[in-house]
Amino acid sequence: MSRDISERRNNLLEALAMAGRDSSNAAVMYHTAMGERLGLGMTEEKTLDLLQRMGPLTAGEIGQHAGLAPATVSGLIDRLESKWLVRRVRDTRDRRRVIVEINHERLAGFGELFEPFVAALGELYEQYTDEELELILDYLTRATALQRAATRDLTA
Repeated sequence: MSRDISERRNNLLEALAMAGRDSSNAAVMYHTAMGERLGLGMTEEKTLDLLQRMGPLTAGEIGQHAGLAPATVSGLIDRLESKWLVRRVRDTRDRRRVIVEINHERLAGFGELFEPFVAALGELYEQYTDEELELILDYLTRATALQRAATRDLTA
């Protein structure tokens, strides 16, 4: 323990590190199991999530948001397209641009698999005040930005 911080703070920092690792492991295992259920790899599943949240994107934009190299993104889109989950379409404003969009008809029913977990999170959120939720949101937003930066560093 550093002399500059209290024993309580040191214990909290250690507990936060362990809780973060536990949370990361739980997320990876959940999405691995979900991917297996859907017949997708984790990167494929998370790319579909990205497209659902952000709307149609170019391959370059997918790479930026996912922190993946261009060659990786190209193969990823090929796999998703071969499963009829996404399609490549020409941008109507700039015919040179190709946009990747979700095939929503093919994904019908996938969302139902997430509903029990989403409902459980809703119940958990009810236990916190608005101010506590703001703090949790701030932490998650900042931690996510740090993890994205670390991902970019690893893939650069």
